[in-house]
Parts: sequence; C-alpha cells; structure tokens
Amino acid sequence: MNPQDIIAVIILSSIFVAIVARRIINRKRGKGSCSCGCGNCAMSESCHERKTEKEKSENLK
Repeated sequence: MNPQDIIAVIILSSIFVAIVARRIINRKRGKGSCSCGCGNCAMSESCHERKTEKEKSENLK
C-alpha cells in the first residue's frame, strides 16, 4: 500500500467511527435515529420507552 491509500483508509475509518459514536450517544440520550418527529412513526413504541405521567412531571421540576 502506498501512503495515499493508507491516508484514505485512515480518513474513512475515522468518519465511520464518528458516525457510529454519534448514533450510540444519541441512542443513550433517547433520541431517535431519523431526527424527525415520532408522532406518525409506526415504530415509535419500540424506538422510545413510554414514560409515565409521574416521570414526566418529575423531569419538568
């Protein structure tokens, strides 16, 4: 492999790792992967956990 190939592989690997890390961080924060509203999404039940009214009111305090 020549130096240009090595640099290209490093850059592409870095981009891939950044994308995966960002998705993991967003998942831990409870954000969806599509970044749009979940109101009309058929998979919203499986994507986000339902919060009870008590948990919602505690988060607002």
